[in-house]
Amino acid sequence: MTVPVAPTKKPPGKAGRNLPVAIGVGVGLGGLILASLFVVRWGWLVLVIPALCIGVVELSRAFTSGRFSVPVVPLLLGTVAMHVGAYVGRGPGLMVAFGATLLAIVAWRSVLGIDRATRDVTAGVFIAAYVPFLSAFTTLMLAEPDGNLRITAFVIVTISSDIGGYAVGVVAGKHPMAPSVSPKKSWEGLAGSTVSCLAAGMLTVPLMLGGSVWVGALLGLLTVAAATLGDLTESMLKRDLGVKDLGDILPGHGGIMDRIDSLLVTAPVAWLVMSLLV
Repeated sequence: MTVPVAPTKKPPGKAGRNLPVAIGVGVGLGGLILASLFVVRWGWLVLVIPALCIGVVELSRAFTSGRFSVPVVPLLLGTVAMHVGAYVGRGPGLMVAFGATLLAIVAWRSVLGIDRATRDVTAGVFIAAYVPFLSAFTTLMLAEPDGNLRITAFVIVTISSDIGGYAVGVVAGKHPMAPSVSPKKSWEGLAGSTVSCLAAGMLTVPLMLGGSVWVGALLGLLTVAAATLGDLTESMLKRDLGVKDLGDILPGHGGIMDRIDSLLVTAPVAWLVMSLLV
């Protein structure tokens, strides 16, 4: 008698993700970004603020697994305030909202008592700086007359790092960059990210923003450095907190935070380059 063998799931692939699903979700997100930027100017805020609030909740839950009690309510209110402040009041508006958020975190946590308060406030301040504050630099870009084009160029160059690194890493990745932090990130993948970002920057900056090719090259190189740092930072954070993904809302990608880690760290870099040199 033949014993039936239970079917086994096909592994998701060398890079650990379902590629067709990931591509479909990525294309859909790209369409939403373009629609939010070019249909209505403030549409970016309508898209990005709820997404970031989800990201704040994802990261707060991860910290909870590490026995932190994160003040979520002031973080969510601060996320809205920082982006609205950046859009209405530019840099000063962002800084006022950021400072008010930090004060609200301390005040909210103090009501619960002083036991472990330093740990919890530190976690809240980290999340406030990492998610809404860094992301608000995209809103500072949006506030410029050609803001929709600036954000589009920033997103294209940044995702080029992910795409180039993923493609080359899957095919030729043999030498891990930081195996204890992110075993799948390789030096070959970094080379692919560098080439992709250089090409994207040298095309988007002149064609979309009227800047010089060398400014596009500089943006590409700085984006590679920032995006790689963002990836490694989140990988280290997840390993320290003992979680694989920070969420599962995006099939093939994980959570919101798993998708925007590179964008967060790159946003202030892109804003600075564009403000000074474009």
